[in-house]
Amino acid sequence: MTNELPLISVVLPVYNIEQYLPSCMDCMSRQTYTNLELILVDDGSTDRCGLLCDMYAKKDPRIVVYHKSNGGLSDARNYGIERAHGRYIAPIDPDDTVDPDYISYLYQILNRYQARMSLCIHRTLYDNGSIKDPHLHGDEFLETKTCLEMMLYHNVIDTSAWGKLYEKSLFDTVQYPKGKLFEDIGTTGKLMMECEGVACGYETKYTYHFHSHSIVNGAFRPAKFDLIEMTDGMGSAILKQYPDLKEAVLRRRVYARFSVLNQMLNETGYQNEREELISFIRANQKEVMKNRKTPKRDKAAIRLLSLSYPLYRAIWNAYQHHLFGSH
Repeated sequence: MTNELPLISVVLPVYNIEQYLPSCMDCMSRQTYTNLELILVDDGSTDRCGLLCDMYAKKDPRIVVYHKSNGGLSDARNYGIERAHGRYIAPIDPDDTVDPDYISYLYQILNRYQARMSLCIHRTLYDNGSIKDPHLHGDEFLETKTCLEMMLYHNVIDTSAWGKLYEKSLFDTVQYPKGKLFEDIGTTGKLMMECEGVACGYETKYTYHFHSHSIVNGAFRPAKFDLIEMTDGMGSAILKQYPDLKEAVLRRRVYARFSVLNQMLNETGYQNEREELISFIRANQKEVMKNRKTPKRDKAAIRLLSLSYPLYRAIWNAYQHHLFGSH
């Protein structure tokens, strides 16, 4: 019976993604979990998103629409969570898609392990149509420290806000940082640390649509330095509770510098910032290299950069060209 299941509030922050919203809403209409509240937060969209949201609400009584002035992704997420009536919160990005049993799967494993938070694995769909899927299976309950360590090493578990189900009360003390890119990095770890552990499901139920020209993946702009701030903040919070995760936190901080560096390789400005990134990597490369848990890709990048920055740039550009084409 529907009323035997707790209400789950799905929060979708909507901003100028009218070409993707129909696919996402179609996925939500086919969810096998029936006791849902769908909260669409129109964050000041200038396209037809606001009209589409209202149209969906007229067709489905489970849908609640809020129209607000633009405040950014974090602000829209916080706004929807604050107004949610569900016992649990499921954030979804409206330019992504999910499997029909997505919500059901997250709730089943959360309920099975009596957890306050659960997660599943995602596949990545690229603009060129290629799909990256880990093809994992099974589920387990992981203590918070183990879960955080895996996340810091990019070992299956990631920092994304989506792909997860949260007890709403977790957000009583944690909010997404307004006005920041990579806001989930500054939040997901904190939410985990509010729990004794996390119910981890290794089935692929969420499809992340990698748009090469999105805000995060597109052309470099100064706001992308937020990745450093969010990562360092996450690391500091984790070390206060788990100081023995020092090596994992350092690896993640070095990775963040590489990530920003890669996005600005072909920019002519930001010379001082570029030198700071490279200096941080080189100052910590020995410790990261001797860490057995550091991914091989990280170690390869460190070796290349230690040889020559121009060589590193040339090889990374060639890799990007191979992966995404000449766009």
